[in-house]
Amino acid sequence: WAGEARPSPSEANGWTYTEVRRYRAAEAGQGVAVDRDFFYAINNHTIAKYRKDTGERVALWEGGAGGEIIHLNSGSIVNGRLYTVHSNYPGVPMLSSVEIFDPATLTHIGSHSFGRMDGSFTWLERRQQRWIACFVHYGQRAAEPARDPAWTQILALDDEWRRVGGWALPAALLARISDRGYSASGGAFGPGGYLYLTGHDNPEVYVLAFPAAGSVLRWLATLPVPIQGQAFSWDPAEPDLLYTIARKTREVVVGRVTLPG
Repeated sequence: WAGEARPSPSEANGWTYTEVRRYRAAEAGQGVAVDRDFFYAINNHTIAKYRKDTGERVALWEGGAGGEIIHLNSGSIVNGRLYTVHSNYPGVPMLSSVEIFDPATLTHIGSHSFGRMDGSFTWLERRQQRWIACFVHYGQRAAEPARDPAWTQILALDDEWRRVGGWALPAALLARISDRGYSASGGAFGPGGYLYLTGHDNPEVYVLAFPAAGSVLRWLATLPVPIQGQAFSWDPAEPDLLYTIARKTREVVVGRVTLPG
């Protein structure tokens, strides 16, 4: 429906969100990843592993402010590995990489550098034997010449990290999340198989679907959530539980999402 004049779905349209619990996590500055028993609070060059049952921190990786890892944006657990998304934000030209950790020990075990890409890497998901990755553009100090958030793109990549497809975000959604020059900070597939998205600051989660034709994702709903944007993850043990972060209070916020009907 990219070419049609449709209203922006500013309402939840039947989706609901209910907060369940909160954890204190000093490292909750950029995002959170989740597996069956633990969650991983992610900051620029820090990852902390916490027990889900008690909230106890059991491991910490700290790369240091002067290290090779500058700005971790998000993370996801795939096949027993923690894949984190890394960029040189706010550096220009934009540089991006995937940094891989062993979630058992938080040991850094691998890296894939994209180098210079069209956009800055913010989130990564695994879907149907492909990687789905988001590369954003900015409208502030990190902007590249002749680029703004409208140039944000979501790519499909194969196992060799080669592009095999791509999509754009709806213009109305970009306008909603880019008022301060930012773009899509978090994304993950959740209940119903939909793609859920967050901006940088907005206390909202957006529900999107892939188009039957064309290149623009369909914006279906907007859920109010007590966060300030940033990256998030779904709980593999309870797939309707959404783990997000509240940067201002350094908390991991867990809530349950219910689909319409």
